Amino acid sequence: MKGFRKLALALAALTAGAMPAFAFPDRPVQLIVPWAAGGGMDSVMRIFANGLEAELKQPVNVVNRTGGGGITGHTAISTATADGYTIGGVSPEISFFKSLGLGDLTPDSIDMFSRVSLIPAGITVKADSPWKTAADYLRAVKESPKGSIMASGTGVGGSWHIASGGILKAAGIAPDAVRWVPSNGGAPALQDLVAGGLQVFTGSPIEAKAMLEAGRVRTILLMTEERHPNFPDVPSAKEAGLDWTYQNWFALAAPKGVPADRRKILFDAAQRTMQREDVRKGMADRGITPVWDKPEEFAAYVKAFTERGNGVLKELGLTKN
Repeated sequence: MKGFRKLALALAALTAGAMPAFAFPDRPVQLIVPWAAGGGMDSVMRIFANGLEAELKQPVNVVNRTGGGGITGHTAISTATADGYTIGGVSPEISFFKSLGLGDLTPDSIDMFSRVSLIPAGITVKADSPWKTAADYLRAVKESPKGSIMASGTGVGGSWHIASGGILKAAGIAPDAVRWVPSNGGAPALQDLVAGGLQVFTGSPIEAKAMLEAGRVRTILLMTEERHPNFPDVPSAKEAGLDWTYQNWFALAAPKGVPADRRKILFDAAQRTMQREDVRKGMADRGITPVWDKPEEFAAYVKAFTERGNGVLKELGLTKN
């Protein structure tokens, strides 16, 4: 009887050893987006997800987790089970949550892979706005009571808020002269703009592309050094004599602690995704600049970006830490 039991155990061990291990990933991957559907990050990450699906040979499901000026979705990424089946899109807001007193979440709280895109900030107004140029808008801000002109594009202290404060400062205007109305991303802010609840959207015109084409809004300035090929009729900040440029970035990340072998599979697949012609063209056709960084370059970029942004936030009177 004992001999039979030993034989059975030996056969079981041999059988187990002969069975192939499941290859990772063997089921769908979830990609969390901290901002609303239809906005800039959502557009970028859906293009990216389509390419990543082809590389991983598994579905990549985009899930929008909005709220808290981006902190809800970023927290969901950082606290997800670190098994490689949850990744996420990270926006610059993660650089400022701590200084804004919204929580302890920082870029160091998440395993940041690389930027995947850059999109320029702009000044967009309703189609029937009396402001035809950036100079018109800035003149109106100077001549109007503080807070009477309202803008949006993200949460308070978010990336597009920094863009707004920075362009005002460059024009010699107090960065907080315009009242900032928080939103869960570009798409809802643009809806408020065309509905008349706001006068200005300082996010990217890429987010406003459909409304621009429909003639519902106008972009009057890009916060760039040169004109953008997708918006050749829109002046740059440099042309307008304003010493301020601003580009938003979106990055790929995962919760910390993903096993090294799985992380490598995800990282390599993501890198290949950003080399795919369909992904690069999909972004470029929308005016989005595709990017893939070396790890040390990305870390240095985020550090410099955070310091610059915190300088504006301090002048806006928003920093707590």
